[in-house]
Amino acid sequence: MIDQNKGKSPSAGLDGLQALTPGGGPAPVERWNPPYCGDIGLEIRADGSWFHQGRAIARPALVRLFATVLRKDADGKTYLVTPAERVDIQVADAPFLAVELRVDDVGERQAIHFRTNLDEWVGVDAAHPLRFVAEASGGLKPYVLVRGRLEARLTRSVYLDLVALADLDCEPPAVWSGGVRWPLAAGDNVSISKR
Repeated sequence: MIDQNKGKSPSAGLDGLQALTPGGGPAPVERWNPPYCGDIGLEIRADGSWFHQGRAIARPALVRLFATVLRKDADGKTYLVTPAERVDIQVADAPFLAVELRVDDVGERQAIHFRTNLDEWVGVDAAHPLRFVAEASGGLKPYVLVRGRLEARLTRSVYLDLVALADLDCEPPAVWSGGVRWPLAAGDNVSISKR
């Protein structure tokens, strides 16, 4: 995917990768089933930084490009995928960070949107749920589904902004977004109430 000189198809190179995402949005990676080509030393660390073979990828445009062909499969592994190949990418926590919160409207009509560290906006709704994981410290680690099985972990400041929006009079505290009441509580079986 990074080396075009190995006789792979043009889609394996950076020019080919850019052609797969002409509008800059995510590629249709769910439709592709290329052969597995191994581990080439890509990783996303917990702070959202990307590395290749231990060296930081310093070009934000390259990171954004790679993120357009990112996919997490049912096996729990994350891959970079093109029509020609699929390679491992190690992800320490979540592939994205939610670094900004925007709110439209109030009450049950409220819509919460998060901007990721790669400048992608996602609105919290039934297709993009909030999820909370209990930490050993007793706190909660918040995530929002961006696309496919790829999530963004809310940064501490964004999580505090979210908590500031919560109705603290209910148990557990909750926020409304996308017509859904989202409890700020851990667990896969947390029920959500639609309007």
